[in-house]
Amino acid sequence: MREVQKLAGATHLECTATGEIEESERLVGLSQAGKPLFARYDLKALEGRFTLESLAGRRADLWRYEEVLPVRQREAQVALGEGWTPLLDATRTAERFGVRRVWVKDEGQNPTGSFKARGLSLAVSRALELGATELALPSAGNAGSAAAAYGAAAGLNVHVVVPTDTPAPILEEIRALGADLQLLDGLITDCGVVVRKGVEEKGWFDLSTLKEPYRVEGKKTMGYELVEQLGGRLPDAIVYPTGGGTGLIGMWKAFDEMEHLGWIGSDRPKMYSVQATGCAPIVRAWEADAGHATKWEGAETYASGLKVPAAIGDYLMLDVLRASGGAAVAVQDHEMARWVQYLGADLGVFAAPEGGATAAAVPVLIERGMISPEDEVVLFNTGSGLKYVGMLPTQ
Repeated sequence: MREVQKLAGATHLECTATGEIEESERLVGLSQAGKPLFARYDLKALEGRFTLESLAGRRADLWRYEEVLPVRQREAQVALGEGWTPLLDATRTAERFGVRRVWVKDEGQNPTGSFKARGLSLAVSRALELGATELALPSAGNAGSAAAAYGAAAGLNVHVVVPTDTPAPILEEIRALGADLQLLDGLITDCGVVVRKGVEEKGWFDLSTLKEPYRVEGKKTMGYELVEQLGGRLPDAIVYPTGGGTGLIGMWKAFDEMEHLGWIGSDRPKMYSVQATGCAPIVRAWEADAGHATKWEGAETYASGLKVPAAIGDYLMLDVLRASGGAAVAVQDHEMARWVQYLGADLGVFAAPEGGATAAAVPVLIERGMISPEDEVVLFNTGSGLKYVGMLPTQ
């Protein structure tokens, strides 16, 4: 019999609201307080041996950072080539903006064409390792196709509930990957109600954003990659499209871990959250200096990943923006679409509307004095524009 290769994994889970400690080696969703859980690691034990230099020659996917990932058995790593996406030097876009340097992290090159592959790879791997048999999640689109892909790779049944206006290519992708697909005339929050019912009545394991501890662990690898690809440093600013906010929260968690590991110092980039003017609960909360974001009524945008009227991690996103000295801004759909064209012409990348949103936000941030001409800025294109063919701006 083949020997199972054991990894350290997480030492425990910690409630992000109360700090309460929970056991990591069982299937779990939210904390006892009903809030997201973070996986924690023995970083002290990794000092001096898990270094930037130790990464040389490792596999070119997110599992190169397995020491700070929760999966304990390599055999449980459900991998399709996720992560280690290119960081592209966007010199012509920098000239358009009038800033020193712009990089684009192209997450559209992940399996199933979006950054959702990172989170679902970890969530499905961990669910498999801990004994789940049927998985479910509500989705605005890309998370659904990623869950379907990793569920298929793991041999687990996946139930996906999406709004009827989800882009057609994503619906075809979910079907082709063998998931049980349900369409609902509503928003992702309405889809979540259907999933919760399935969890209660049929025993599905819920993979909703931040309602289990491990999607954020996959997303945090964007932060590790950024530091590694920039040669051990961080940029001045990160501009990130925010729906559920897992990537923003995950990268901030990664920066804290890397500081404890000795990879970086205490300086942090300014983190900027970008939303659509037709669905901007985080922007509204940030502008009101609120601790939580109220639900956005009548959400409308063609960027399906931004059509999230309420997020369970709202307070975590707002904490990141304030701690980093960043901000939250909203842009119109037609501006996203215009900047998708500019990024394509400047860089050769067909960005998703959410990627266009990050570029559209930069002139706004420059005008407000939040980004300066001397800054080095990283934009995240979170998906491929191919997923949105046929979708038209709503504003």
